[in-house]
Amino acid sequence: MSSPLKRKANTSLSTNEVKKPKINSSITSFFTKPKSDVPRKISSCPINDSSFPEKKSTVVAIEPKKFDKVAWVNTLTGEQKRLLKLEIDTLHESWMKELKDDMLKPSFLDLKRFLQKEKDDGKTIFPLEKDIYSWSRYTPLSEVKAVILGQDPYHNFSQAHGLSFSVKPPASPPPSLRNIFLALKKDYPTSFRPPPLNTGDLTPWARQGVLMLNTCLTVRAHEANSHANHGWEIFTQSVIDIVAKKRANGVVFLAWGTPARKRVDRLNKQRHLILLSVHPSPLSAQRGWFECGHFRKTNEWLASRYGGDSEIDWNLDRDFKEMSDKKIEVTGISNKDVISAASVAAPDEETSRVDIDEKRDESLKNTSTVEASDLVPHEETSHVDIDEKTDESLKNT
Repeated sequence: MSSPLKRKANTSLSTNEVKKPKINSSITSFFTKPKSDVPRKISSCPINDSSFPEKKSTVVAIEPKKFDKVAWVNTLTGEQKRLLKLEIDTLHESWMKELKDDMLKPSFLDLKRFLQKEKDDGKTIFPLEKDIYSWSRYTPLSEVKAVILGQDPYHNFSQAHGLSFSVKPPASPPPSLRNIFLALKKDYPTSFRPPPLNTGDLTPWARQGVLMLNTCLTVRAHEANSHANHGWEIFTQSVIDIVAKKRANGVVFLAWGTPARKRVDRLNKQRHLILLSVHPSPLSAQRGWFECGHFRKTNEWLASRYGGDSEIDWNLDRDFKEMSDKKIEVTGISNKDVISAASVAAPDEETSRVDIDEKRDESLKNTSTVEASDLVPHEETSHVDIDEKTDESLKNT
């Protein structure tokens, strides 16, 4: 039986011809389309194949498209530029990038027309225009760790400055803010101290990543809720939703009172920490506010999620020496004037004040709440914790 024939190797082929690969020569390539030539994000090392000219592959890095504010403004109509001048000039760019489409919605442009009419009619609006978006500048989107939701700005002179619950020096803290300080003292008995000189400035929190956001960003002087249902609620809900979406690793939302609770109902509770409580107003604080422990819970969650360095220093007297040595820019008056002004209550201000310091710790320990009788005429009574139990009394106030 003859042995099988063996094909003799063709020794005349060149080395390159023997080793030259066939493009798409695999069996699977017969049934599939050739792969795309789209650059791959793997490496930038050179291709060492003798059958191709030596060249280096380049990694194409896809970077987030940078927001071009000037280019966006140039797309606006003349009326839009006029109506949105305040936003263009004072809203932090990190927020403008995300809110630019919301600002072109009919609801927001109608809101801006309403505010312009208020101004044309000689109405006094709080806060000052330059402070309406101060929350965005103190706390850029990329720095948000927690959100404290308020409702209406304070509607008396020299109080509101664009941060929920905060009042600018030399104003003394209103009753709701004093109750916030009492709750903090309960969470941090030895370390928490309020702002110096019996004031209520919360900007140190905002600088640490606490977004201090009101539902309505403006109010007519001495008329609580006067700018409600004109479009701010839609806009600020977008702010909340943007935080929930863009801060994807999770933040803390502190919602106090029924209106604030409704704002966070649809947020992802697995991704974010949602802390709910009654409003700190004297009208509702007795129903669990002082026991909620929200400030300590916020830090415990942040530490467990991001590490101890992410905790918020709630203490508010850290800048006491700095304040004492310079003029307060927002008021343009010296520290001596601040002490004098803070020591004399205006006729419509609270006459009984809570000053949390070493000299008065004992009185605070014996104080469970600020009484509802401490509410004065300018204190907003129509935008605190409105629920079934307090609706009627609020309507009659």
